[in-house]
Amino acid sequence: MKRNRSYALRQRGLTLVELLVAMAISLIVTLAVTSVIIVGESQKRATSATNEMNQSGNYAAYVLDRAIRSAGSGFTQSWNYGAFGCILNAARGGTKILPRANAFDAPFADMPKSLRVAPVLLHRPATGSDVLLIMGGNAATGDIGRPLRTSVGAGELLLDNTIGLENGDIALLSRSGTDDCVLEQISSSTADLKTAGHERVSLGGTFSASASADMSSLTTALNGPDSYLSPLGRAGSGNLAMQLWGVNDKRALVNYDLLQSTDQTSDTAAMQAIADGVVEMRALYGIDANDDGKLDTWVAPDSSGYELATMMASADKLRRVVAIRIALLLRSNDYTRPKELDDG
Repeated sequence: MKRNRSYALRQRGLTLVELLVAMAISLIVTLAVTSVIIVGESQKRATSATNEMNQSGNYAAYVLDRAIRSAGSGFTQSWNYGAFGCILNAARGGTKILPRANAFDAPFADMPKSLRVAPVLLHRPATGSDVLLIMGGNAATGDIGRPLRTSVGAGELLLDNTIGLENGDIALLSRSGTDDCVLEQISSSTADLKTAGHERVSLGGTFSASASADMSSLTTALNGPDSYLSPLGRAGSGNLAMQLWGVNDKRALVNYDLLQSTDQTSDTAAMQAIADGVVEMRALYGIDANDDGKLDTWVAPDSSGYELATMMASADKLRRVVAIRIALLLRSNDYTRPKELDDG
């Protein structure tokens, strides 16, 4: 009995060799599990980042496509009545906002202070992404310009008819052979505008140029025969777009509403981020070279004869633009280790 008890005491616990073997196995299992978790989390982050980048790209493409499809609506039929290529003059709250007194904020700092009316204009600055200028509207009158009759008093227009116009509508006032055009806002009662025989349209409201001391003379000069009124829609209703599009230094696609800027020393209120992760944007003009209504060639906005200043100065060149091709380069925030580093 004494020998058996001594033998049992000697068999209690683990030997040093057994302990070392157990620790080695545990470390191997721990390293294997940790490796699996790290790889899984890395793949999860990469997949999530890719999905977010795809969603951001799809949304950016959607909003750009929607804006470009509406480009030129409201004034395309008036292209030879002084609308295409005219210097856009606009006021907000009695203050002149276009042409601008100060330069635009980045990423539009290279854009000229005086902008000309066009469905789409492209600008390729020396550095950075391309900039798009998109203008268009969707008024109830179906993109048809209306000729003005004889001149009337300040703050009024005399049209052949006012059918389809509504109180608060914004319209472009232009004249063939005149370099300037002006945005005006209708302030007549909708009931009067729909009354047969009603021909006089009163001007007023937030975007009335005639209410601006700097622009009332311009409205008066355009108020008469050979001038045309092209209804565009109304601000804040989603059917009037006069916007700049670009990519800022925070890798975001942004747009700037030309009509909503209240303080030209800070364009923050009119600047809106649309999509994140956009590193660069490039665009090309699709040109109808022989007036057959078909796309003949693609040209870059920095090609000879298609620079921003040249395009703005030529109504004929603007009319030949039948398509736009846009490419967006997106990059996720997730860093993926190059495969060659893992292999070597």
